[in-house]
Amino acid sequence: MSKTNKSSLSILLRGIIAENPVLVLVLGTCPTLAQTGSVISAVGMGIAAMLVLVCSNVVISLLRRVIPDTVRIPCYIVVIAGFVSVVQMLMNAYLPDLYDMLGVYLALIVVNCIILGRAEMFASKNPVGASALDGLGMGLGFLLTLFVMGTIREVFGAGTFAGIKIPFLIDYNFPILKSPPGGFFVFGCMIAVVNAILKKRGKPVREEAGCEGCPSFEACERKFDKSADTPLEEGKNQ
Repeated sequence: MSKTNKSSLSILLRGIIAENPVLVLVLGTCPTLAQTGSVISAVGMGIAAMLVLVCSNVVISLLRRVIPDTVRIPCYIVVIAGFVSVVQMLMNAYLPDLYDMLGVYLALIVVNCIILGRAEMFASKNPVGASALDGLGMGLGFLLTLFVMGTIREVFGAGTFAGIKIPFLIDYNFPILKSPPGGFFVFGCMIAVVNAILKKRGKPVREEAGCEGCPSFEACERKFDKSADTPLEEGKNQ
């Protein structure tokens, strides 16, 4: 396998495994908790976010030398909002039941921190091909996480899978898993499992707190010291 292919594969797999946006970077928790009560809503949200993520990454990468640095965030939001509007119209036309099921969370993809984060951290600094792979990898990681979490909550919380009754579970389930506290419980368990796997593979979870522990720390304009309200870089020079 050539170095180019290895690099492309690593970009794709990074978002699925090593830097999973939900379980490792802990981003996009709002739709994760709200739309995983059933498999159908979880998959619908995951696919919608993935489509917007890939398309917005490509466009932002194409425009990365044109967008002024001072207004880059509003520009990113405009690009993302355009693709979200397209997804909304298509879903409303062809999948109205799913559109109603996702509700306001479909529109909130515009300000999803996963999509904005990849635009700022990757697409604005890399070529189109790599940005598309990054969006696809992060989107697949988000989709797979929502699917697994939605499966656990629906199967063990309602005894069904995608609305289909499971005979031996329909009378023996835990309805609390379908509630918000159940969502937090499953979410926490999944993060704990991923952390254990990363530690076993020799990749311990970062122990830093605050700004230094943030995945977007290097790209952030507000690198503050924990002990003082001054930028870290200025503190080092003093």
